[in-house]
Amino acid sequence: MLEKIREGSQGPVAKIILGAVILSFALTGVYSYLGSNAEQMAAEVNGEEISRYDLDQAFQNEQQRMRSQLGEMFDTLAADSQYLAGLRQSVLDRMIAERLMDQKAEAMGLRVSDDQIRQAIAQMPEFQVDGRFDNDRYQAVLRQSGLTGNRLRDILRRDMARQQLLVGLMGSEFTTEQEVYQLAQLQQQTRDARYALVSAADFQQGISVDEAAVEAFYQENPTRFIQPEQVKVEYIELSVADLAGTQEVSEQELQEYYNGQSAQFTQPERRLAAHMLFEGDDAQARADEALARVRAGEAFADVAREASDDSFTAENGGELDWMTPGAMDVAFDEALFGLEEGGVSDVFASDFGYQIVQAKAVEAATVLPFAEVKDNIAATLQSDKAQREFYALQQTLADVSFEVPDSLQEAADAVGLEVKTSPLFERGLAPAPLNHPRALAAAFSDQVLLDQMNSDLVEIDNGHMLVLRVLEHVEEGTQPLADVRDQIVERLTIDQASEQAQSQADALLNAWQGGEAPAEVIELDAVGRMGQAELDPALTQQLFKMALTGEGSTIESVRLPSGDIAVVALDAIHTPEAVDGEELLKSRLSQQMSEASYQALIDSLRADAKILYQAGAVQ
Repeated sequence: MLEKIREGSQGPVAKIILGAVILSFALTGVYSYLGSNAEQMAAEVNGEEISRYDLDQAFQNEQQRMRSQLGEMFDTLAADSQYLAGLRQSVLDRMIAERLMDQKAEAMGLRVSDDQIRQAIAQMPEFQVDGRFDNDRYQAVLRQSGLTGNRLRDILRRDMARQQLLVGLMGSEFTTEQEVYQLAQLQQQTRDARYALVSAADFQQGISVDEAAVEAFYQENPTRFIQPEQVKVEYIELSVADLAGTQEVSEQELQEYYNGQSAQFTQPERRLAAHMLFEGDDAQARADEALARVRAGEAFADVAREASDDSFTAENGGELDWMTPGAMDVAFDEALFGLEEGGVSDVFASDFGYQIVQAKAVEAATVLPFAEVKDNIAATLQSDKAQREFYALQQTLADVSFEVPDSLQEAADAVGLEVKTSPLFERGLAPAPLNHPRALAAAFSDQVLLDQMNSDLVEIDNGHMLVLRVLEHVEEGTQPLADVRDQIVERLTIDQASEQAQSQADALLNAWQGGEAPAEVIELDAVGRMGQAELDPALTQQLFKMALTGEGSTIESVRLPSGDIAVVALDAIHTPEAVDGEELLKSRLSQQMSEASYQALIDSLRADAKILYQAGAVQ
């Protein structure tokens, strides 16, 4: 067979096809060069581009944020391409709004100083440990985020300038004490009432629903009886986590790993650093003067409090934190780790200005004892063995399930796992682990449903795979009348009973309005807007829609979701003189007004802006 393929590839027809393929790739390459600028732009705001790369990054961050909030529910939403397109569009709209704000701030001459940025960084909780700025954490977060210090400063400078504009805008909003007081009175208002309940259940006896009515309801309400597409599948699940629990690790393996990975269990040398920072045109002269004072015998901490321009650390005598090699820039690192304990460096230049460093304390490198790390080593080795076994079994599972496409049993035997079976489920109600978007896509794919073959290997997560096949498939469609007849009869019975209850309630209402109160009423005292536990919310809502128009009670009726009818008499409205929570309410009002002002500003800026969208940017 291979020989025939090789001979065929040398024929004239094959060469023509190959030439066409090469030409298509060549044209695609040329187009990518000619069209690269357009492809790289997502939108343009007053001549300033928002790149496709920045949009992609912001979109990924938004997905991560929503996934952390919604968990697996977001994965289900994300399976809908229209939902993702809408989410991407909202991210782009937000980026455009931010760019408009940046341009407005720049036009107004709003600026942020380097000192403001340093203070902001020091106060960011992301960079703090136990409430204090921690340089190790600062460097680690930057590395994890793929940022440099300069890039972070640029981002903060832009965001803080934008914040100045927002503060100026939103800070101009205010609410008067009288507005807050009146709104609080309305919210804390209570009402006294009486009501009589006409129960629909009392009229259900004797109601007969004929077959023609059932048939008519069925034909007129087809969407009520849609049966979603459902499948029942069998599947094999392979995961590193399950395999790890079966791995055995010997004492010799543990000891060999500890001996061979000694650097991993070594706590590097670290030093408690203090510094002084000097900025400005006369920075070096002031630094030399401060160093001379220290050399003359003054305490480093006292001089730092008086002379250092780093106000954040000066209050604490210039103390920074415990630092390991490589945590700071090269100049700082060399100065700090070239000192004896208690030593003070010469003046040196850095990206921030001129600095002096003191090594307040030194802790030598230490090695953690074997007994202390033994359990961690065992877990690591078990995980490593499980990973190796996982990859071997993964390949076997993929091969056998493909070679024997009409059964999972041989694949299960080959990897030593069981075939699991699911109940019938629809797309939105799949049991774990089939509720993952990729698993759902496989379960409802043509390969599985139409061709009746095993699915491809499905990756649920890193180190978690499954393969599945369909056992039963129920197509989407309208449920047969026979299956929903009882449901329709129950619905029509309740409707007819409710109509009869309404007639009696209308008679009761007319009589009550004429001065003849019902014999049995339920008293309601001081009902608040949040209602009462035993009170139907629909009744509470109706009660607060009613108004007292004159002397005496206002009487109306309302149909409740159960089909019952309540005839309600509003007797009194109590508006409190003293109210609670005014400060919280004032804050909420101010927030709502600020949000409205922000949206009005963005709408105004958009109306005056020239915004161009690149086709396909949100697809």
